[in-house]
Amino acid sequence: MSQAAAGPGLAIVTPSLARRLACFAYEGVLLFGVLMMAAYLYGSLTQQRHALQGQLGLQLFLFLVLGIYFGWFWSRSGQTLAMKTWHIKVLTRDGQRLSQQRAIIRYLASWLWFVPALAVCHAMGLGAASSIFAVIALGIALYVMAARMHPSRQYVHDLICQTQLVCVKPPGKAAA
Repeated sequence: MSQAAAGPGLAIVTPSLARRLACFAYEGVLLFGVLMMAAYLYGSLTQQRHALQGQLGLQLFLFLVLGIYFGWFWSRSGQTLAMKTWHIKVLTRDGQRLSQQRAIIRYLASWLWFVPALAVCHAMGLGAASSIFAVIALGIALYVMAARMHPSRQYVHDLICQTQLVCVKPPGKAAA
């Protein structure tokens, strides 16, 4: 893999699944704030007075905000804020930075983390938050297991998009 793609003087290794899951959890914490601010902006601009009023519009707006967030970070530096903290970077298979188009396609494909579990919840008519949480947690666990079984340990959406997650650490520090 190209050293230049990650930056001069940086060593690149594939991050462990545990490291990627920790980054995933931290990303969720950061996105909570991003989505709360976006939802507040949407509610203010549309004069939304009730959570169910304009629910589809809000969902589409938040989907777009997430797409912009990930597309912008992945195509500019290959790292979101959480990925910088955990020293993880997304690159193409040949070690290059993602184009905006590939970043958006990766964003859309990354919904494979959740869509199958949400479809099961819908098909089963689940309404209790605990049941929905359990199905989504099981779906995420199965998604991680699929990556664990693949020789390159990359997630399904990375295989689809011809991208890879790499761990970027300064050469003087040991890989965690």
